[in-house]
Amino acid sequence: QVQLVESGGGLAQPGGSLRLSCAASGFTFSSYAMGWGRQAPGKQRELVAGISSGGTANYVDSVKGRFTISRDNAKNTVYLQMNSLKPEDTAVYYCHRYSGNYWGQGTQVTVSS
Repeated sequence: QVQLVESGGGLAQPGGSLRLSCAASGFTFSSYAMGWGRQAPGKQRELVAGISSGGTANYVDSVKGRFTISRDNAKNTVYLQMNSLKPEDTAVYYCHRYSGNYWGQGTQVTVSS
């Protein structure tokens, strides 16, 4: 079965960086587009970055230029490098497989001084 397991969340100061990882299993990872979404308290979940099976990335405007999504098909892992973090980036971050609408369990990211 499809499993997506996130790691790497935590506390960061404004302007700081974190790198999230998502280990995927149960499917042929290299064949699927993947993404990262987030949900802040009281808000709807939103997709913030996506990467195609061929490695083409896209971002929502609020993270463009600060976040970078990448994938390592040999390790069945997708990453989200988050730089220049802002307090409004505070949320639970989820790994996502577009096909079938699968989500991981999430990892908390808190940006605070």
